[in-house]
Amino acid sequence: MKKIMLIGSIGAGKTTLTQRLKDEIIEYKKTQAIEFNDYIIDTPGEYIDNRIYYNALIITSAEVDVIALVQDCTNESSSFPPGFGSMFNKQVIGICTKTDLCKNDEDLKRAKEFLSLAGAGEIFYLSSVNNKGIEELKKYLNFN
Repeated sequence: MKKIMLIGSIGAGKTTLTQRLKDEIIEYKKTQAIEFNDYIIDTPGEYIDNRIYYNALIITSAEVDVIALVQDCTNESSSFPPGFGSMFNKQVIGICTKTDLCKNDEDLKRAKEFLSLAGAGEIFYLSSVNNKGIEELKKYLNFN
């Protein structure tokens, strides 16, 4: 199994994705601090929104195999600066969340562009609520 760290803005769907990957009941909860699970590290949205926390992200990334930049496809802006993923000496993927709420293909295209500019390689499109794309991500991470 690959260990993954989820990074994204407040409300991007990191905690919901964590719950889905762990086959837990989906319930909203605000992540107040970095949460360490067996193979998933869930980071608070404030850690990408405030540069003062970037060092904490870099240090925490030493624990994982994959960095996942998480972008809500309904968000018309991105908190990821260009090349953000290059600060990690790890594989960086993109995860476009809330695809069930996308209004049109332009939402997905915009999210993909944000993730690509931030340095994500492979990009996954998913809906944690509808369980769409989850199996592909689990397969990629070797989750059973």
